[in-house]
Amino acid sequence: MSHAAQAPSLSQVSSERHRSDQLKKRAHTRSLIARTLTYVLLIAMTIVIIFPLLIVLITSFTPNKLTQTWPPKIIPSSFTFDNYTSLFQRMPIGRQMVNTVIFAGTVTIFSVFFDAMAAYGLSRIDFKGRGFLLGLLIATMMIPAMALLIPVYKLLASMNLVNSYWGIIIPRLADVGGIFLLRQFFISLPKDLDNAARIDGAGEFRIFLQIVLPNAKSAVLVVAMFNFMGNWNDLLWPLIMTSKPETRTITAGLAMLTGHGSSVTPYGVVMAGALISALPLLIIFFFIQKSFVQGIAMTGIK
Repeated sequence: MSHAAQAPSLSQVSSERHRSDQLKKRAHTRSLIARTLTYVLLIAMTIVIIFPLLIVLITSFTPNKLTQTWPPKIIPSSFTFDNYTSLFQRMPIGRQMVNTVIFAGTVTIFSVFFDAMAAYGLSRIDFKGRGFLLGLLIATMMIPAMALLIPVYKLLASMNLVNSYWGIIIPRLADVGGIFLLRQFFISLPKDLDNAARIDGAGEFRIFLQIVLPNAKSAVLVVAMFNFMGNWNDLLWPLIMTSKPETRTITAGLAMLTGHGSSVTPYGVVMAGALISALPLLIIFFFIQKSFVQGIAMTGIK
């Protein structure tokens, strides 16, 4: 009787183990399929994102006559360095790169500092009319940039700032979007830090520099990077404010290459210039990508 009673029990245990193994195998198979599909999707998205850059790279080494053929070929039959030689002959690209660095770098430094100070006042200091002032700043974002081009240009022209660094820098010294983003981040910081510093005798500017800014590095980095990229790639404003090749930024200089004395656009030369223009941004992002992505994540969470 005892052996007969034990036999079904052992069979049941064996069946349960077999069922458990089957479930584990199915779960492992599903997980493997899900990971494989995820990797395939990520690889496909990466190819789609990188593909335009590869086209720019290939076209920059393609003879100009081959860039005019139809249908276009992704891989040309021959390669050349003439596009880069022609680029340096057609425009003072070294000087324009320096102009772009000065323009984008100066605007980024001043704009981030001024944006952070304004955000500090709107988030950490209680004063009458603070809400109205914030609403007024946000309302200015609804004004189309095109509507301000002529008035701002006339104002700067009356100050003899056309074809000068300050002419393209001054209108960009503050940004409402940066103020709003930093304000939202500053609000999340505990005010006990400010109060403790005030008890120790620290003033508002010292609190701003030594307490708030160090605790907001991630948000400041995000604003700075967006600011730098936006001004580096800006075309319309530098193109309007500069009329001499030696005072233009590289984006404005490349725009002048289109139809340069000819009805045929030198696509190979333009792509060579575009690649040179993009390289500094790619190098900068390569070194700060971890902090940049972390900053965006933290800013979004907070």
